[in-house]
Amino acid sequence: MDKSTQTEIEAAAFRKLVSHLQKETDVQNIDLMILAGFCRNCLAKWLTASAQEQNVELDYEDARTQVYGMPYSEWKGKYQLKATTEQLAAYEQRKPKD
Repeated sequence: MDKSTQTEIEAAAFRKLVSHLQKETDVQNIDLMILAGFCRNCLAKWLTASAQEQNVELDYEDARTQVYGMPYSEWKGKYQLKATTEQLAAYEQRKPKD
């Protein structure tokens, strides 16, 4: 497989992941962090970093809008629930130790 085709396939898979996360609004970021070690905000940070590597300016808030499908503040108001004590404890166990 040539590099261009690989890049197109990877980009399509990324778009499907983002679309899936936009539809699955009941999946909380803390749950993603506990289970997978990343969340929607991580994806936005990775987008921003990747853009920077290509000398393309991409504001973090614009990247979050791309990932969430709306401004983060709007998504947060509509869908984000307060983390439970159990979720916070699980996150503390899961997060990388410095």
